[in-house]
Amino acid sequence: MIIEGNQKEKDAMKAFHEGNRQMGLELQEEFAAAFREEYKNRDHCPCKKACRYHGNCKECVAIHRAHQEHVPNCMRPILNAKLKLLSELTEHTIANEIEAPQEILIK
Repeated sequence: MIIEGNQKEKDAMKAFHEGNRQMGLELQEEFAAAFREEYKNRDHCPCKKACRYHGNCKECVAIHRAHQEHVPNCMRPILNAKLKLLSELTEHTIANEIEAPQEILIK
């Protein structure tokens, strides 16, 4: 099962945007049911960092909501893709003003 960019979930969002809430909810539940079954006994977390909360989205997200310094590693590609689109508005010149924090530069 593919989670990121899942077609069924994209179709659910399309239904919501078109005002078809019932269809959106049905498709979303189909996705959630398939997710529950597929990952009942398997790791679903795409995070490459080893941490105590790996695979425990509920606690991980709560921690990040609480400290509000940054987002979970698994959410970064989604946000970066959206930010990249916004950055196109200024020909990505923001890149000249950004310096990655030291912990990101360490391999």
